[in-house]
Amino acid sequence: MAGLALDPRWGHQGCAEFAANFQGSPMRPIVAPLVLALSLALGACASGTAKAPASAASLPPPRPAGMAKTPPRLIVAVSVDQFSADLFAQYRQHYTHGFARLLQGAVFPSGFQSHAATETCPGHSTLLTGDHPARTGIIANNWFAPASARGAQPVYCAEDESDPASSAKNPVVSAVHLKVPTLGELMKAADPRARNVAVSAKDRAVMMMGGHDIDAAYWWKGGQFVTLNGRALSPAAEAENAEVGALIKAGAPAIEAPAWCASADHAVSVGKGAVGTFRFALTADKPDMLRISPRMDAATVDLANRLVDEMQLGNAGRTDILSVSLSATDYVGHATGTEGAEMCIQMAELDKNLGRLFDHLDAAGIDYLVVLSADHGGLDTPERSDEQAFPRAVRADKSLMPAELAKAVSAKTGISTKGPLLIADGPFGDFYVSRELDAAQRAQVVRALLAIARAHPQVAAAFSGEELANTPLPAGNPQDWTLKDRARASFDPTRSGDAVILLDRAVTPIPEPIPGAYIATHGSAFDYDRRVPILFWRKNMLGFEQPQPVETVDIAPTLAAILGLKVREGQFDGRCLDLDAEAGNSCDRGQ
Repeated sequence: MAGLALDPRWGHQGCAEFAANFQGSPMRPIVAPLVLALSLALGACASGTAKAPASAASLPPPRPAGMAKTPPRLIVAVSVDQFSADLFAQYRQHYTHGFARLLQGAVFPSGFQSHAATETCPGHSTLLTGDHPARTGIIANNWFAPASARGAQPVYCAEDESDPASSAKNPVVSAVHLKVPTLGELMKAADPRARNVAVSAKDRAVMMMGGHDIDAAYWWKGGQFVTLNGRALSPAAEAENAEVGALIKAGAPAIEAPAWCASADHAVSVGKGAVGTFRFALTADKPDMLRISPRMDAATVDLANRLVDEMQLGNAGRTDILSVSLSATDYVGHATGTEGAEMCIQMAELDKNLGRLFDHLDAAGIDYLVVLSADHGGLDTPERSDEQAFPRAVRADKSLMPAELAKAVSAKTGISTKGPLLIADGPFGDFYVSRELDAAQRAQVVRALLAIARAHPQVAAAFSGEELANTPLPAGNPQDWTLKDRARASFDPTRSGDAVILLDRAVTPIPEPIPGAYIATHGSAFDYDRRVPILFWRKNMLGFEQPQPVETVDIAPTLAAILGLKVREGQFDGRCLDLDAEAGNSCDRGQ
């Protein structure tokens, strides 16, 4: 009751009415603390403290007029790679730039990448298609096709391996594996004048958000931004490459850490090194140091801003879409974990970079709608987790690596092959059985593999491909899905493995850490990897926060409705989210 006070704008008349109403109230026999609080409030009236008129600064801000009913001229779809709901909750109190604006819009703090394969490519494939990986066909960053010419070499999610120039080590970048259209493609089908533009440090983010019909596509490779084979760099990209090239050549000093990063500024021993205190000083002529730093996001935003101007996005009498995937949070998370000074600095710089993006669009006078989410979350390095009340946190046992599991299966079954018996790229996810074997032998190997995996203390669940294929696609609240449901949402029978292994929530699937490069990761079926924020903002929209779970597959149908796109029944796995915080319903604009 300490906070009970009378609005000073009431004046003496308001105080008198308050006293009269209280005296006549049937609630007079109330507890002493409330009586005291009310007495103090009435005392303020008697003393005349309520006389002074409120200054304009003390009044609440005027209520926004409400989001325009007409479609925006530009959709800005931002993905922050590895930006978990946990990071968002941890740092939202410190945001003062781009995120401060987004927090005035529609805030869904408990969004879900609902599937089990919480990796970059599957996650990005859901954001603007409205479909789970089971329908997008993007089941992982890499998968295997043992019966194809690739054999035991991986197929990259964003490559066209049918191109003779493509290889596992140097793929020809393409969206050919994406089985469904993106929002940008739907927009271009409705209005061929629409421009579909995507930029990122990662080619797979560009392809999964942009799709097959893309007007401009740029990603980072070898210390510069590059584009699709056969396309020339635009002047905007050339200018950005020149500027970033000069920065790499000269180097740069450390980035100052905000005062609120002090508690995270603590060295932790990991493997043969330590993390937790790095400030991102850029050594001259070391482009990879720029990539694993907030400066990568800065360069991506700079290029996005240049492309907005060059292509007149949002200013040419049509609705365009700009997809911006910011990768530095993921690079920093992998290299240093999520709870050190490095991530704290990254969160502060990310906020500033988002602010620069929005400020540039404002200056251009563009009517734009922003949606921000993430492809997946992430888990901190187990060495620091052990220091911070999570002693169960461990690294994956080497016995779960594919070669070691293959030895155990051969010992159990007596089956062996000339090439690898089991094909996988780590201790979890999809496992493929060699096609040197016939169907009966493969089934025997799968049964043995599942028995060995399920008996291992670091394994949470293991399923056969046949079992998942016969499981209905999940529906309902994603936080209530079983592990099998989550695995099913990532399962494509034409691409997924003969078995799928899910590790325990406390296990980091990196047996040997490399500080500064790869010590922590994501990819689990648990909520620290599945939960991501989803934020929408448009000028004058009435903000609200909805804590109930939603899904990233809800983004595309939401935007399609606001744009008034006509889509076929069943186009999306997701549902439209009503962003109109009044009696109206923004989902009624589509159909």
